[in-house]
Amino acid sequence: MSDTIRIDKWLWAARFFKTRGLAKKAIEGGKVHYNGGRVKTSKVVELGALLKVPQGWDTLEVEVTGLSGQRRGAAEARELYRETSASQARREREAQNRRLANQSMQGPRGRPDKKQRRAIQDFQRHGFDD
Repeated sequence: MSDTIRIDKWLWAARFFKTRGLAKKAIEGGKVHYNGGRVKTSKVVELGALLKVPQGWDTLEVEVTGLSGQRRGAAEARELYRETSASQARREREAQNRRLANQSMQGPRGRPDKKQRRAIQDFQRHGFDD
């Protein structure tokens, strides 16, 4: 364990990003916030700092609890940070909203039959004149 770790290296070691290059792009793009503000890739991470990191559809808010410059297993990486309770609640609420929105959307019933296919092709050729 070292006591001076750059934020891009820490994010990679904590398995938020697959490569340091992706971590660097996210930081430079303003996606990662350190203690409430934008940060540069050379910023040294300190214990107790609050980070906002994008993860898929969600943004995680985590507190740094450990420092490491080496990428280890997922179990060891989870020991480097602790997600805040507000972040967990927000993530669960947004996931539930996404599930409900997806349930309300009706998917296609299947492939079109021969008559429907001909109607589609006719529409594509001639437009909505009929």
